[in-house]
This record gives sequence, structure tokens and C-alpha cells, in this order.
Amino acid sequence: MQYRRASHAGGTYFFTVNLHNRRDSLLTEHIDLLRACVANVKQNHPFHIDAMVVLPEHLHAIWTLPEGDVAYTSRWRMIKASFSRQLPKIEAVSQSRQAQGERGIWQRRYWEHAIRDEDDFARHVDYIHYNPVKHGYVGCASEWPYSSIHRYIRLGFVDADWASGDVGEALFFGER
Repeated sequence: MQYRRASHAGGTYFFTVNLHNRRDSLLTEHIDLLRACVANVKQNHPFHIDAMVVLPEHLHAIWTLPEGDVAYTSRWRMIKASFSRQLPKIEAVSQSRQAQGERGIWQRRYWEHAIRDEDDFARHVDYIHYNPVKHGYVGCASEWPYSSIHRYIRLGFVDADWASGDVGEALFFGER
């Protein structure tokens, strides 16, 4: 069966990308490498990062692609491959992954959602920024260093103490 992804030229998309081993913390342990991989792909295949948070074993991002462009799949493939190639080969790799030339660092698939409107965009940005609080890494979203919330605070879109208390069900999308 062919998996169908959202495809809106020049669209804005929300992504969740996970490591294969959800107990790893490779993304935060190698945050500078991840940032360099994203920057390299972004330089060669432009897109705008509207919001992003990197947690130890997964990340969330909202990207807006250039007008007429739908190639987010190739961008993610390049980011994941570049990151994986530069890590030491210490992970266990299944035969099926070996046959495909894969490392076993990332989950093969990721979640994408085409942002529908401004409200949808705002809810997903809030979800991204609240994620480190939700997972118990920090008590306030601004305490997490690997988040675009710092840009949002600097630009005056949110206060530094945003999401420092209970925000209720609004940011969970029914996943509790």
C-alpha cells in the first residue's frame, strides 16, 4: 500500500519526527550536529522554520515551504541521513534496515499535518512550545533551551512565563 502524504505547494506543515529507540537522547546530546544538518539542508533547499522544539528522542517542527514547493520529504530524508552518517555506529540494526542501507537511528516514518488556517497554526505552535513542559523536562516552556519559544519571546509574541502553570487540555490534541 502506498502511504499518502499531505501535498500543498508552498504549504505550511507540522511535523513530529522520532528516533527509532525512544529511550535514546541523541537529539539533545548532539544538538549542534542536528542544528548543522538542518542549516545545511535549509541553505541548499530553502524553507522557513516557523516553530521547532527538540527533545531528547523526538522533535516537532512547523515549516513553510517556498511557493510551488512540496518537497518536505526529501528535506527530512537529507536531514536524517546527514545526522545519522555523522554519529558513531553503535546502534543495533535489523536485517531489514541493513538491506535498505539504513542505520536504525530514526523511525522510518514521521507525522505530518498540513496547517489549515491561522487558528490551526497557533494551536500547533503552542503545542510545540509546551512539549518540554508536557514531558516533564521543565516547569516553564522558556526554561527549555532547544525551542523556538525564545524567538517568540524576543519578538514579543509570548511572555517569558508563558505555560508556567497548568494550561488544561487545549494543548494536548486528545493524546492524554
